[in-house]
Amino acid sequence: MVTVTQNALVYITYSILDERGMVVEQHDIPVGYVQGAHSGILPAIESAVAGRKVGDRVEISLAPEEGYGLRDESLVFVDDLENVPPQFRRIGAEVLFENAAGETKPFYVTKIEDGKVTVDGNPSLAGQRVTCLVNVMDIREATPEEIRNGRPLDVKTGTVH
Repeated sequence: MVTVTQNALVYITYSILDERGMVVEQHDIPVGYVQGAHSGILPAIESAVAGRKVGDRVEISLAPEEGYGLRDESLVFVDDLENVPPQFRRIGAEVLFENAAGETKPFYVTKIEDGKVTVDGNPSLAGQRVTCLVNVMDIREATPEEIRNGRPLDVKTGTVH
């Protein structure tokens, strides 16, 4: 029986639930990664699926530090409504800010109240414990190139995705 081992190419589907149990992210199309090859998959997910087989479902509880991080209040800004362009005067509007190094970061309008607008650069799940429901869909041996890249190759184009 094939199980998830180091350098295996693993395909998973997953859902992420917030603290209230509401689905906030769902991937029904399998996502492929190479186990233990620094693919960008959360280490807690890799640990939880190690030794599992196709068809297994794993529930993982992630503390804020393991998932979306702790809230950083320095990423919250409040400004007068009249200083904000009209297209950003709605809850959920995305505002891109650029730092001195030229890096951009999205902030979102989270509150409009008493003539003030609040924008927040924290991920919406920052500071929350989340639950990941992971389904192991397929497992196969990874090629040397896939191991180097941490991701499966597209068989049609020969590129990593």
